[in-house]
Amino acid sequence: MTEQDSKAFLYVVVCAAGIAADVSKLITAAQERDWAVGVIATPVAMGGFFDTGAVEAQTGRPIRSAWRTPGDPRPFPPPDAVVVAPATFNTINKWAAGTADTLALGTLCEAYGLGVPTVVLPCVGEALAAHPAYRASLIRLRGMGVRFGEPYSGEVQEGGGRPEFGWERALDLL
Repeated sequence: MTEQDSKAFLYVVVCAAGIAADVSKLITAAQERDWAVGVIATPVAMGGFFDTGAVEAQTGRPIRSAWRTPGDPRPFPPPDAVVVAPATFNTINKWAAGTADTLALGTLCEAYGLGVPTVVLPCVGEALAAHPAYRASLIRLRGMGVRFGEPYSGEVQEGGGRPEFGWERALDLL
């Protein structure tokens, strides 16, 4: 068993939001806290929302985005915890509804059944956050024990800047 294999294992689920380009900040913070990290990305997030090569080099593991075939070995050990960051409107609503049409969503649905601690950093614009389905999804997921960081809309603030995304907050909530 290698040193990396003996560490607690964190799944980071990455969704398609512009802030995903900075997911390496979460990975670095997790590694500094002695987590081994594996990344699972939504298929859309794989289409240029973050530097997949850099993330694979940083974690030392392939990014998972598609289902493996039954004969393929599991590329990651079972998770000790899951962080969804950034979590989009689409992913949050589908997850709360129990839809498992991607590996990322299937992993999230399964994590609940396995009792794996899960933290979400939502990245949802204010107009979408106002939708009643989204509010109901947050209530359902909280009722399932999912912990949420502060919502992030990414909206431009006065002066033209955007607020910081609380990557490390996810680890504090675990």
